[in-house]
Order: sequence, then structure tokens, then C-alpha cells
Amino acid sequence: MRIKQTPFDRSKHVYRNDAFVELVKDAVRFFNGTPVHTLPPPEKFSGTGVYSLYYIGKNPLYAKYAEINRLSYSVAIYVGKAVPKGWRQSRVSDDPAKQGGQLFNRISQHAKSINLASNLSSDDFMCRFVIFEDAGSDMIGTIEAALIKLNKPLWNSALAGFGNHNQGKGRNEQARADWDTIHPGRPWADKCKGMPRKRSTVLEDIKKHLSNLSVKQ
Repeated sequence: MRIKQTPFDRSKHVYRNDAFVELVKDAVRFFNGTPVHTLPPPEKFSGTGVYSLYYIGKNPLYAKYAEINRLSYSVAIYVGKAVPKGWRQSRVSDDPAKQGGQLFNRISQHAKSINLASNLSSDDFMCRFVIFEDAGSDMIGTIEAALIKLNKPLWNSALAGFGNHNQGKGRNEQARADWDTIHPGRPWADKCKGMPRKRSTVLEDIKKHLSNLSVKQ
């Protein structure tokens, strides 16, 4: 016998919890108060979590970022995450020692990508990060999303592709990412055979994004 179906009521499917909202706000406040380090960080560390990158260099394209971040590291140009091993298959170990250095490694990979670009240097960036351990690792995706929503980072939106990896020979037919169009130099990106967007179009998107850039309190 089938269970009797009740009439549809959307309100019965909406989850609300003010405590959860405050938890996210508290984690974001903690993130914004963590120390800022060079890119990559000066010492290797273990753990997983969320991170952001801040531009402070002299590239005219990002002059507005540099101007703001010289006063306070308040506007990220990129936000990302490093999740525990087995996270997508729900096979996460409870032992932090077994998690390795995913967060440090991910940030270091970004430094290498930046240094491969012909017009960027990792010396012109700073980073901050939060390590989530044990049950707290369940917050990683949520806090990354909250920080992206708050900062609207350029490299997460109007200039996509920075976080891409070498996709291998099977993906060479795809187009080069916008980030690689503006910052050429990553060897694997140069092998992409697809038609990329025009540089002028990408630059116009960046200009529009930067016109709305402001200090986040």
C-alpha cells in the first residue's frame, strides 16, 4: 500500500535556522581577522580549509585592488577551498594527521600558476586562510560560498579560469580560459585549440567588474 500523498506546500520544504546563519557570519568574521601571509605561506602546514588571495602589485589592470589592499587586506581577487581527501565520496578521515597539506599545496599551486604568467608575480600577492578540522570540515564549501558572495572576487567571476588544472591531452579541444587570455604563460593552456573569447571582450568584462569594486567592511 502506498503512503497517502499530502498536498504540496512549499513552506514545508524550506529550512531556516538563525543559528546556522550566525555560525556562517562568525566563521567569516574569524576568516577576515586571520593573519595575512606571503604567497605561498612561509611555512608548510597540514590541514584543509578556505583561502583568499589579495593583489598588491603594480599591474595597471589591478590598480584598484592594490590601492585598497595597501591600506587593509579587505578585497580578495580570488577565493578558493581545499577539501579533505575522500570528501566527495564521504570517506573523510577523522585524523587531521592523515589529511596532509592540501590547503598549503593548493595555495602553492596558485603561486606557481601566477609565476608562469608573463605579466604576474607571486611577490605581488598576499593570502589568508582558515583551517577547518574534524566536523568543522563540513563548513568548507559553505564558507567558501559565503566569501565569494561577500567579495565577488574578479578571478572567480569576470575573469574565470585561474583555478583550472592541466586537463590532459583529451581536453585540448576546449577553448583557452579567459584568465589565460589575459595572463598567458601556462604551457598547458597554450595547447587548447578551441576559440577563446577576444581579449578586448574579456578586458571590458574586467572593467565593468572593477567599476563596482569597493572596500568590504
